[in-house]
Amino acid sequence: MTEEQTKTEISFEDFKAEVVNDYKIAKISRECSLLGRKEVLTGKAKFGIFGDGKEVPQLALAKAFQNGDFRSGYYRDQTFMMAIGQLSIQQFFAGLYGHTDLAHDPMSAGRQMGGHFATHSLDENGNWNNLMQQKNSSADISPTAGQMPRLLGLAQASKIYRNVRGLDHFTNFSKEGNEVAWGTIGNASTSEGLFFETINAAGVLQVPMVISVWDDEYGISVHAKYQTTKENISEILKGFQRDNENKGYEILRVKGWDYPALVETYEKASAIAREEHVPVLIHVQELTQPQGHSTSGSHERYKNEERLAWEREFDCLAQMRTWLLDNNIATVEELDVIDENAKKEVLEGKKLAWNAFVTPMKEEQQELISLLKTIAETSANKVFIEKQTNELAAIKEPIRKEILSTARKVLRLIVNESGKNQLASWITDYTNKIQPKFSSHLFSQSDATVLKNTETHASYDDSVEEVDARLILRDNFDAIFSKYPEVVIFGEDAGNIGDVNQGLEGMQEKYGEMRVADAGIREATILGQGIGMAMRGLRPIAEIQYLDYLLYAIQIMSDDLATLQYRTQGRQKAPLIIRTRGHRLEGIWHSGSPMGMIINAIRGIHVLVPRNMTKAAGFYNTLLETDEPALIIECLNGYRLKEKMPTNLGEFKTPIGVVETIKQGTDITIVSYGSTIRVVEQAAKELMEVGIDCEIIDAQSLLPFDIHQDCVKSIIKTNRLLVVDEDVPGGASAYLLQQIIDEQNGYQYLDSQPQTLASKPHRPAYGTDGDYFSKPSVEDVFEKVYAIMYEAKPTQYPSLY
Repeated sequence: MTEEQTKTEISFEDFKAEVVNDYKIAKISRECSLLGRKEVLTGKAKFGIFGDGKEVPQLALAKAFQNGDFRSGYYRDQTFMMAIGQLSIQQFFAGLYGHTDLAHDPMSAGRQMGGHFATHSLDENGNWNNLMQQKNSSADISPTAGQMPRLLGLAQASKIYRNVRGLDHFTNFSKEGNEVAWGTIGNASTSEGLFFETINAAGVLQVPMVISVWDDEYGISVHAKYQTTKENISEILKGFQRDNENKGYEILRVKGWDYPALVETYEKASAIAREEHVPVLIHVQELTQPQGHSTSGSHERYKNEERLAWEREFDCLAQMRTWLLDNNIATVEELDVIDENAKKEVLEGKKLAWNAFVTPMKEEQQELISLLKTIAETSANKVFIEKQTNELAAIKEPIRKEILSTARKVLRLIVNESGKNQLASWITDYTNKIQPKFSSHLFSQSDATVLKNTETHASYDDSVEEVDARLILRDNFDAIFSKYPEVVIFGEDAGNIGDVNQGLEGMQEKYGEMRVADAGIREATILGQGIGMAMRGLRPIAEIQYLDYLLYAIQIMSDDLATLQYRTQGRQKAPLIIRTRGHRLEGIWHSGSPMGMIINAIRGIHVLVPRNMTKAAGFYNTLLETDEPALIIECLNGYRLKEKMPTNLGEFKTPIGVVETIKQGTDITIVSYGSTIRVVEQAAKELMEVGIDCEIIDAQSLLPFDIHQDCVKSIIKTNRLLVVDEDVPGGASAYLLQQIIDEQNGYQYLDSQPQTLASKPHRPAYGTDGDYFSKPSVEDVFEKVYAIMYEAKPTQYPSLY
């Protein structure tokens, strides 16, 4: 029962109606699971993973779940989604079929397999809905325990809204921080490090988080004795239990088939988390999984008959039915009617979903068949076209791959015939219509996209003096915190000491520990804090102390943050800014430049590589006016270098996706970024002494890169290209080369082979000599450019070696 219902007496008839309706929802969910498996095994759906056996505890969870609350769960929670009114039978099957229309599969428009649930935080234009007027589910991901870090941030947002001044007008996102973040996870997945990291962080932060562990004793086929010490996650987490002297968790245990106990337990958990901001762990034990892990196998292979018999008896639906009968809440006849009607409703919903899924494709099939028949009439290849047409027509329930593939194969047959243009136009139009169903919204398509944000230059007084560059960052952060009360920053050493390079000096003292906070050594959940808070309307900046430490969090960035807009087709966003520092670091573990790995793992997040702190500060200012996530990599060796202090702090903006030509030249174009720019600049000065005039382009951002194609414009002038960076060979330099030569068609303007200069394949050895012999030096750049010019003008530039 909801909080409102528990405050007033309700009649037995009302109570009966509510409980019987719960049983009906659970029964419909179970029938969806059973029929869903059949749809997979008959080939209509690719793969299925269902919530059977977990229905009754999810009913209890739904009763405690209020408007404004958030769920961060995993792929067993279909009953919960049905119980809160966010998943219909037809939508369940649309997701199973992969329907590419949000109107039919509002969870992901066919981009995720069934069982991955989401609600719409945004409207069709990318603007925030009122999250306080709806029940919210953050979009699921498959990687086990991957939902946990985000859960931490969703819960922490409530703490921020309750305690930070200046957020009173954010009424669409919170009501005095009373919202609870509800997490769900399977018992086996609690073995993952992300689970333990999140559990610890939530205990430290004391956030309103309730995590439910659905425990059916197995992880796919592997029993709990191989998963968890003592085979009991709540037992081994006893040390987190709060007491009179120590903050911690409230740990609750309940049987997953005991409906009244479940309702009571979830009411208790809700009150503790909502009112006291104390995290709660609910260990839901003795659950079953009637169909096994998924449609890829049968659990009879690894469960003995004794276990299977127990599961049949203690199936939560069977036990709920018995409880209803024993307590005279319903009769056998009444429940039989519910059971029978559930089967009929689910079957009808399935049929509607399938018809809605296949009808548009049948229409597209007939459209192409009609066109091909017309083309065949006048074609010399009529027989072959008719063969392709008949094969397409014979497909009773076509998919778009088969339609488009047929059209493209026929196009080859008529390349020299009159029907070619008509068919080519059809293919182009069809592709333009269909491709976005699979490819849109990797980045924001709203008016707040970074690509619509324009540059604002830094301004300076005539008498401006140069200062340590870290002061520009510090004072710009000061302006940001003053301008945006929703901005918070947190990370290792970010709070009390103002970060390891003093870019946040004095900020915690001025703006408080909630807005400028220290965090433990736990990179994945630092990222998770940021993701969750950004999903609830805050503008977090999550600091990872050094770029190399990002590897601890790269899975969260890749699987969750980078895919969020894509996997919800633009109906959820998390405009998180990730701050770190790298480039020209020394030693194996602080080499600071795994850029190729990063840019290829996190498509969907902007990767920004400013060469100095003014450019970095400008990126922060830009991003806070946009709605997309980004990684900003500050130059570690640039904090103590001198830069001019701008007068328009918090206002000047560095454009994203725009390169900057920082030196004009005529002989060769050199593209680089970050700290390596200074190496290139010095080499260019020395090259000028021997008559070689280099044009230097600072990439500034790697994702996106050079949206105005200024690099190829430079190559048109110089006819030569060198890409310099300090990643491994074939890393970011290969990416940049592909962008310039392939995407920008720069190859056609080159008189020499385009080349790259990167670091050695190994990580740098420690110390100054290690850097010199491991990464590109001034002499390396000089000699590389000189050798390119020697090939072009050997007389003017005789060989050095």
